Amino acid sequence: MNLFDLAGGGSDAAPGAVCSRKACRAAAQWQLLWNNPKIHTPERRKIWLACAEHRAWLEDYLRTRGLWKETLALGEEAAVPLDRSGRVG
Repeated sequence: MNLFDLAGGGSDAAPGAVCSRKACRAAAQWQLLWNNPKIHTPERRKIWLACAEHRAWLEDYLRTRGLWKETLALGEEAAVPLDRSGRVG
């Protein structure tokens, strides 16, 4: 059993699909695709997950730093090629 299971608040999201905002345990509904052009190849995409409440905050954070690429609903396929290891992110 996980400490967070004791808090209740069950969700229909896949296990581990929680918002990436610090200290948020809400179910993720969005995927924010980004990359850092200083260290990633142009086709590489990292993914942050966001709940409805924190989507705008996380997207603004990435946009301000020039890292944001695309926001998709959780479960949608990204239109980017996979990296050599066969994964996105």
